[in-house]
Amino acid sequence: MDLDLVFLGTSASMPTAMRAPAAFLLRRGGERLLFDCAEGTQRQLQRSTVGLPDLEEIFLTHFHGDHFLGLPGMLKTFALRGRDGVPLTVYGPAGLRELFRQLKPFLGRLPYPLTTVELEAGEELERGEYRIETFALEHGAAALGYALVEHERPGRFDVDAADGLGVPPGRERGMLQSGEVVTLPDGRVITPDAVLGPARAGRKVVLAGDTAPSDVVAQAAHKADLLVHEATFGASEAERARETLHSTAAEAAEVAKRAEVRLLALTHLSTRYFGSELAEEARAVFADTVVPRDFDVIEVPFPERGAPALVKAGARPVSSVDAAEAEELRELLRSAGIDSEVGAEGENDPLTVLVAEDSLEAAQEAIEALTEPDDLLAEP
Repeated sequence: MDLDLVFLGTSASMPTAMRAPAAFLLRRGGERLLFDCAEGTQRQLQRSTVGLPDLEEIFLTHFHGDHFLGLPGMLKTFALRGRDGVPLTVYGPAGLRELFRQLKPFLGRLPYPLTTVELEAGEELERGEYRIETFALEHGAAALGYALVEHERPGRFDVDAADGLGVPPGRERGMLQSGEVVTLPDGRVITPDAVLGPARAGRKVVLAGDTAPSDVVAQAAHKADLLVHEATFGASEAERARETLHSTAAEAAEVAKRAEVRLLALTHLSTRYFGSELAEEARAVFADTVVPRDFDVIEVPFPERGAPALVKAGARPVSSVDAAEAEELRELLRSAGIDSEVGAEGENDPLTVLVAEDSLEAAQEAIEALTEPDDLLAEP
């Protein structure tokens, strides 16, 4: 069962040229769960390899604009493209129903069933092979974090042990692997523990929305495979982080360290910072830290198959990566009054953005001021 997280928006408060505001798509097998839905989320999905699926569940962490303003447009798009038989449930903290009451004039009549469910911290949604746990965040307003927690899996089936006990191949072995007791034709009763190894751990993915560093988050994320934690500020603005109930990169790393998670992903980055500098601050505290960009993916395998891993641009169509990045870079340079051209040495070579030699220094300064230079700029 594949499990991964697609980063659709990683910016704090407002979009930038390279980052959209908060949105994450958790994929488990054929399921698609959206967490937060900021401005432009449906376009981010359409630009990705995912496309815009008929989502059935959306989870909101809180009701600040940079976490839900993309929702009305997405709901209307679902209606305009003929969705009528697929129900949609939106979950969130207290105040969700009031939010939708205020949105009703903008949404009008939707042709598909829409249900809103208000959750409290500590509630669990049972889903058979996993559950979704909720926990409180420290952000002033009502706010929830979410954890997808898989149940333990049966241990590995010992074929030799089953052969030795005379368990015939087929239905009986399947029953034992599912945890059922089997009675053989000769009357012997075989229990699952006779042919199964120790139970194997499931996976745990924790998404903490906007929050100050919190013991509750550390507890909720204990032994998680992946913790997604905000890092709105750097260490130099720790006081500002406390005032606004946000976290610095180092504080997020401290939470990850206490929680003993396998991988920390920092998101909700202020436009004041480059991802690389926040990563450096966090890794001084917790080495296993990444700072995903939009359209990056983190794959979460079963523990025995390896550690979670960041796949850069994992949800961006390969055919559009070079062209999209080249055009974004040209737009940045154009806004700084710098002319540029796009070219490639060969048909299959990556595109290169070219500027005049006497404009190179100005181009470097413009890029560093407006985006993350490591994203777009190679050494001259």
